[in-house]
Order: sequence, then C-alpha cells, then structure tokens
Amino acid sequence: MPLGSTTYHFKTLDELMVAALRQAGEGFAKAVSARGAFEDPHADLADELARLLGEWLSGDRTGVELEYELYLAALRRPALRPVAAEWCAGLADRLARRTDPVTARALVALMDGICLQVLLTGTAYDAEYAREMLARVLAETANAAGAASGARRRCP
Repeated sequence: MPLGSTTYHFKTLDELMVAALRQAGEGFAKAVSARGAFEDPHADLADELARLLGEWLSGDRTGVELEYELYLAALRRPALRPVAAEWCAGLADRLARRTDPVTARALVALMDGICLQVLLTGTAYDAEYAREMLARVLAETANAAGAASGARRRCP
C-alpha cells in the first residue's frame, strides 16, 4: 500500500495500528459469534473452545502471527492497550454467559497462553491438550461452586 494512502487515512502510526488491531479483533469476534454452541448450555464448552482455537490456528499462520504481534505491541504502545483489552473483555463477556466472569477471564488467559506457545515454539496445535486444560478450568469452577453451595446449605 502506498505511503500516501495510509497517511491520508491515518495521521499517526498508532492510529493505523489501532485500526488494524480492531479489525483483527472483529474477525475473531465473528468466528466466536458464528459458533452457536457458546450459547447452548448443553454443548461441551471446553470442546467448542478447543475447536475454535484449532480452526483459528490452522488458518493463515502469517495472519495469526500478525494479529498477535499487534496485540503484543500494546506492551510498548499505550494507544493499543484499550483495543487489546476490548478483545479480552469481549471474549470473556461471551464466555461468562456459560460460566462466571472470573472463570471466563481464566479461560481467555489459558487460550491466549496456548496460542502463544504454539506460535512461539512452532509446534502443532494439540486440540486434545487444549480441551483437557480448558475442561480442568471449568471443572475446578464447578467443584468450587458445588463446595460453596454445600457449605451454605449446612450453615444455619
């Protein structure tokens, strides 16, 4: 793209990067929205999340790497931080419909970590590992909630 085209639409490099990161986040949000199973209380959430990651990571690897480079650029470019936070918060809000908000944030962090490991190490995505780890986070939450409700029932 010619420099003149970018400088006409974006006054600064930060503005260009914010727009690019926002567009990348919107693409992932559409992929999440397309999965109706996130709304289905009977669907296996860990399995659906693992499948989503697998589909995303099996796509154009260069595009996924670029999205993460933009996401991580927020470490050095404060203008990007709100957009990076939007991506995390949007996904966590969506997942909180199926679990509590704290667990939803933990799931997002785990998914981020798995993606970064795959991208940084060049290893193949292991869907079964991802599904198992996501299921563990969800199971711990269910166990903790069950224990808490059991404790409440025993208390006068």
